[in-house]
Amino acid sequence: MSATSQRVGRAFAFSTHLRGKPAPAASGGHLKPEYDAVIIGAGHNGLIAAAYLQRLGVNTAVLERRHLIGGAAVTEELIPGFKFSRASYLLSLLRPQIYKDLELKKHGLKLYLRNPYSFTPMLEEGIQGKPPRSLLLWTDMTETQKQIAQFSPKDAQAFPKYEVFMNRLASAIDPLLDSSPVDTTAFQCGSLHQRLTTLFTLKPLLQAGLILGTQLPQYYQVITGPITKVLNEWFESEPLKATLATDAVIGAMTSPYTPGSGYVLLHHVMGGLEGKKGAWGYVEGGMGALSHAIAKAAEAHGANIFTEKTVDKVQVNSNGQVQGVVLKDGTEVRSKLVLSNASPQITFLKLAPQEQLPEAFIKRISQLDTQSPVTKINVAVDKLPNFLAAPNATSGQPLPHHQCSIHLNCEDTQVLHQAFEDATKGIPSHRPMIELCIPSSLDPTLAPPGCHVISLFTQYTPYTMTGGKVWDEKEKNAYADRGFKASVIGRDILTPPDLERVFGLPGGNIFHGAMSLDQLYFARPLPPHSNYRSPIRGLYLCGSGAHPGGGVMGAAGHNAAQVAFKDFKSM
Repeated sequence: MSATSQRVGRAFAFSTHLRGKPAPAASGGHLKPEYDAVIIGAGHNGLIAAAYLQRLGVNTAVLERRHLIGGAAVTEELIPGFKFSRASYLLSLLRPQIYKDLELKKHGLKLYLRNPYSFTPMLEEGIQGKPPRSLLLWTDMTETQKQIAQFSPKDAQAFPKYEVFMNRLASAIDPLLDSSPVDTTAFQCGSLHQRLTTLFTLKPLLQAGLILGTQLPQYYQVITGPITKVLNEWFESEPLKATLATDAVIGAMTSPYTPGSGYVLLHHVMGGLEGKKGAWGYVEGGMGALSHAIAKAAEAHGANIFTEKTVDKVQVNSNGQVQGVVLKDGTEVRSKLVLSNASPQITFLKLAPQEQLPEAFIKRISQLDTQSPVTKINVAVDKLPNFLAAPNATSGQPLPHHQCSIHLNCEDTQVLHQAFEDATKGIPSHRPMIELCIPSSLDPTLAPPGCHVISLFTQYTPYTMTGGKVWDEKEKNAYADRGFKASVIGRDILTPPDLERVFGLPGGNIFHGAMSLDQLYFARPLPPHSNYRSPIRGLYLCGSGAHPGGGVMGAAGHNAAQVAFKDFKSM
């Protein structure tokens, strides 16, 4: 990024809106008229559900609407020679057991871990001829403390304690991710056997309580309060607080000052890669390579995966039992189980027969909060961005900060809050929060030599703009045309309506619905349907709209498969 664009630009501008060929899709051979289970959508959760069901001997077919698999975890060659992780772009949250069970490395998964992992350049004048400051966070705590001490020696001393505090909370919540939430209805009204089974599901909750111990009230505040309140108790320097706060609001139409934003931060720090807690990394070949590794694992056990097979409706017999699906072309595929990787809105308001669902259920599904602030921009460039705070090497080779999540307009939590306030008024943020990643800085397979692919995850942009404006090419360009142009070869801009249209994300929400406390655990997507079962027997929800929510985690697919298999055995 040039010195001029560092001062003027908040988003980024690009030359032309290009499209190209996608990464190759999976092939499932000939579609049969009947399977034990049909999965709607080949997103990562749907593929994981298929792999687990097929491992258990359930003959499974996955039907994907698009021309390639992966859902939001895809790689698309939008410009010849440039491969983009078009939607999701980093990996951390995928459950460790899934790596092991599905042998993903054996099926081609390769990761690039990042160190350092976070870079926040300051928008400020240099002092006495010195360049602007920046905050560079490393996996090495001593190096990170040196960086933080530029802004506050006190914060540098507090940071290791903060990390221990947050990791303890992540450890407490971790067991809750791999099983269904407690079924409160069964506990209250079920048979003795159901009540005893429900008691067993209380174990993760009890474990969480024991881990948190006497500090439970403090952790309760983290989950329910604004992240600014939490961070203010630990730190005094705004650059550090704003950098940490980005994980509390990313993908969410919330401000760091919004109660409950602390949980979203926790959601983003509870992951890890290759035994390193909290680590985030790039997938070689882009996020689509992860989806293909999962698909290979499923196919190795006998699952069938089909692209360009759009499901039009779920078929239900007169007894209220699923009996399969009907495709858009009229093809019928019978099955005893149907697992939907689509959002709750698509599943229950468009695909499922409305007469088979309670009116109150339909109403509550239609009222789920799916607001999204996200516009994802993918860019092909012929040279690396250049920052005043960390000038590029004369060789043009990537420097350590280029492999990071680069946080722009994150000098102060008030800057993030103002960006949110703009969107609440129906206008794109004047200074949007930007997480910029350059995966080609570590993965040479993504771009031609000397060139790079850049992911810009930007917010806040409203789904519906004020003043009768719509997200046409003119408005998208106006949002993007605030930065550098000289090095750009091409770009792809995905506003909330685009994310909804292309990937089926309701309202453009990357989590299939807000990760607010009223839409989590017992209440995801609705109580008492947090156990992946729906009001229709044999129809299950296995995507991010189910517990434990969004991110490339795979837990919803894994958990739903276990529940569906249990029911399948009793059919």
